Amino acid sequence: VQLQASGGGSVQAGGSLRLSCAASGRIHSRYVVAWFRQAPGKEREFVAGVNWSSGVTNYVDSVKGRFSISRENAKRTVYLQLNNLKPEDTAVYYCAAALHNAIFESTRTYRYWGHGTKVTVSS
Repeated sequence: VQLQASGGGSVQAGGSLRLSCAASGRIHSRYVVAWFRQAPGKEREFVAGVNWSSGVTNYVDSVKGRFSISRENAKRTVYLQLNNLKPEDTAVYYCAAALHNAIFESTRTYRYWGHGTKVTVSS
């Protein structure tokens, strides 16, 4: 499974971005796809995840109501819509995939990772 993340950029606080994670290879409906982020000097943290088959989603509390994860099966792409961005959302965002039914928040659960896409939010 290969993952390609894109869509990062620089915005002012309150702005929006949409990140995309395109999957290729032997990915199928039993996968969970998640977004993580890593700010400078901090550990990588879970942001949001979606069960590819059921569409069930999960979010970290700090982004609930602002970020939205979705998938488009035909394009094998998972999106992360980032709204009302804050400076503390500044980080490199990574997408990851795992063969699971549940959406786990630990990085160790995910076997496949894409390269990151950088999001910078200025105040």
